[in-house]
Amino acid sequence: MDASPARAQACQWFHHAIHYREATMNKILSAVATMIVALGAHAQEPHPPWSYEGASGPAHWAELDMAYKQCKFGKHQSPINIDTSKAVKAALKPTAFAYKSSKAKVVNNGHSVQVNLAPGSAVTIDGVNYALVQFHFHAPSEEQIDGKPYPMVAHLVHKDAQGDLAVVAVLFKEGKEKAALKPLFANLPQKAGETGKLASFDPAGLLPSGSGFYQFTGSLTTPPCSEDVLWRVMKTPAEVSPAQLAAFRKLYKMNARPVQPLGDRVVQQSQ
Repeated sequence: MDASPARAQACQWFHHAIHYREATMNKILSAVATMIVALGAHAQEPHPPWSYEGASGPAHWAELDMAYKQCKFGKHQSPINIDTSKAVKAALKPTAFAYKSSKAKVVNNGHSVQVNLAPGSAVTIDGVNYALVQFHFHAPSEEQIDGKPYPMVAHLVHKDAQGDLAVVAVLFKEGKEKAALKPLFANLPQKAGETGKLASFDPAGLLPSGSGFYQFTGSLTTPPCSEDVLWRVMKTPAEVSPAQLAAFRKLYKMNARPVQPLGDRVVQQSQ
């Protein structure tokens, strides 16, 4: 029997199989590519806007985006009311501030005025070094002391080498002009998205005279409300003049999240 026809038939079948396999792989690769493009487009989509009032206010943050779910379901949220009678005295190490002057970019981000600082300033807390990244303001203060807010607070946001955050909160009461804030508040960016520059700013000028503090674990006070943030709220308030307060309130009359349940947390205080 001649094997040539059988060999030709086998070759034809083999070529068909190869063609079918290539076509199938091309379909799979095309589907994967489409999925990647779709995922990439989704990742680049901006998060929906949020605010401090109405349908996009704090009570609805978790409804605006799945990325904001901690704002509703988190158990250790910030800010909180600090009941001084229940704050436990503890042998906490002082905050080792190592701030220095640097260039700064001032940003009106649509929610507050934020000052982004050049690298160089840091704090050490319990042996961990945290670089100062930025600070911003809330009026009135988000943190309350025995049920009462202060006119304003500055949140100084720090990050360690692992990306963990530590926030130092400096409360402000009305009084004398804060010299450190004079060049900043004299030229605040007036509209969301506007920026400005400071040739030199020393964040040490924001700190109050006292070094005592309250400490607790909390979260970011704005979406996405991420938790496991170390908070130190300075006990002694700094002073700010009525004119300086008015300059900020002209931009943001109220940009404070309501206080959140303390839950199972214990607020410690330095001795």
